Amino acid sequence: MVVPPKSARPRASMIAGTSPMRYLVLSDVHANLEALEAVLADAPAYEAVLSLGDLVGYGPNPNECVERVRSLPNLTSLVGNHDLAALGELDLAAFNAYASSSAEWTARRLDSEVRSYLGSLAPSLGCDGAFLAHASPRDPVWEYLETPDQGPANFHRFESALGFVGHTHVPRVFQETSSDEPSHVVMPGKDDEIDLGDGVRRIVNPGGVGQPRNGDPRAAYGIWDTEARTFAFRRVPYSFEITQTKIRSAGLPHVLAERLAHGL
Repeated sequence: MVVPPKSARPRASMIAGTSPMRYLVLSDVHANLEALEAVLADAPAYEAVLSLGDLVGYGPNPNECVERVRSLPNLTSLVGNHDLAALGELDLAAFNAYASSSAEWTARRLDSEVRSYLGSLAPSLGCDGAFLAHASPRDPVWEYLETPDQGPANFHRFESALGFVGHTHVPRVFQETSSDEPSHVVMPGKDDEIDLGDGVRRIVNPGGVGQPRNGDPRAAYGIWDTEARTFAFRRVPYSFEITQTKIRSAGLPHVLAERLAHGL
């Protein structure tokens, strides 16, 4: 099934952003409740939340994770490709065997209210002067934004100084150079903070909460401060062994449990 363009999908929970705020920025929770709770316990004070999609898929607690995120203050939320797959809106042939199997498992377990909520979300929207997309500005559902040459075409798709994406599960910053040259790409470390007030346009990926993929098993997230004009990358350990046990007990592919220990 073809996903409707963002203009045709409701834009749930979008914040006008008229005053300075500290945003908790989450992406790719992937039904990992232990990782999500660790992030929420670790996060410094914030007034609003950005969720960049893929609340479900891979992990064993899809309903609980959606409801937990929905309970957070001033939420702006996107739908991701795994969310859409669980809703039956994407062809599972486009996924690998593990992702396809987990999407089918998730689809059978989604509560009707959770299903309705995920179905109300768009894969991209604007919030507080930033552009948000699950995957990339030019392809909000599928494109993995990873290499410098992808930068120019994506910066052309929005006008604000700042964009946020998820999907790759890897913390990464694209910095615009010129309209024709590859972007400068920065791979931040834990607790790195970037200055957003220097006039450089950026696309920021906070990394994955529930399934990190850069060799670090700790849950990744970020804090965007619109007053200080900074973005801080953060990592927090969590009890992935509990999630692993849940995955195996649920009958999900064992590789989805094993990879959590290695951040892969």
